[in-house]
Amino acid sequence: MTIWNFFEQYWPLMVFGLWLAYKWWNSKRVIAMLPELKKNGALLLDVRTAVEFSNGNAPGTLNIPLQELGGRLSEIPKSSPVVLCCASGTRSGMAKLLLMQNGYKQIHNIGPWGNFLK
Repeated sequence: MTIWNFFEQYWPLMVFGLWLAYKWWNSKRVIAMLPELKKNGALLLDVRTAVEFSNGNAPGTLNIPLQELGGRLSEIPKSSPVVLCCASGTRSGMAKLLLMQNGYKQIHNIGPWGNFLK
C-alpha cells in the first residue's frame, strides 16, 4: 500500500480526528481565557435542552436551548462576550454560527458545560 492509497482510503477518519483535535484545543483555549472573559462581563450561555440543563449545569449559566436561540436573541447583549456550552461542543458550535450571523462579535465556544467547572 502506498502512502497515497493510505490517505485515499483513510482521509475521512483523518479529517474526523483533526476536527476532534480542534474541538479539544479550542475548549482548552477558552478555558484559559475564562477568568478574563468573566471579568469583562461575559454571558455564560448553555444551549442544551431544558431537561439536560436541569440534570446538571454550571453555576451562573443561562439556559437557552439551541432550537429557541433564534427567537430569544434579545436576551443576549451584543456588547459583552458570550461563552457558549452544550453537552459536547457541537450544538454550541452551531449557536456560535447563529450568533455570528446576527452580528455578535465576541463569541467563544467552551465545548462541554463541565468545562465551566474547571
